[in-house]
Amino acid sequence: MSAHVQPERVAVLWQLAWNDSLLACSVYRDARGFEMRVESNGIVVTEERCDLQPRTIARAHALRSSLLRRGWRDPTAV
Repeated sequence: MSAHVQPERVAVLWQLAWNDSLLACSVYRDARGFEMRVESNGIVVTEERCDLQPRTIARAHALRSSLLRRGWRDPTAV
């Protein structure tokens, strides 16, 4: 029986802010493969297993665009 190993974050695709809340879309990797997560202040909002394919990145981009239209802002934008 092997010990459970926590997934390692390998990339942050984007971060958005709403007042004092931050939302981040990140890719994690563990022994079973890749997982995309949307997290807010350390809490996982949603997660799903994924392959690093163009459609996965396109879905993350579409979610970011939708949130920007709804008033979220990019904290790194000048």
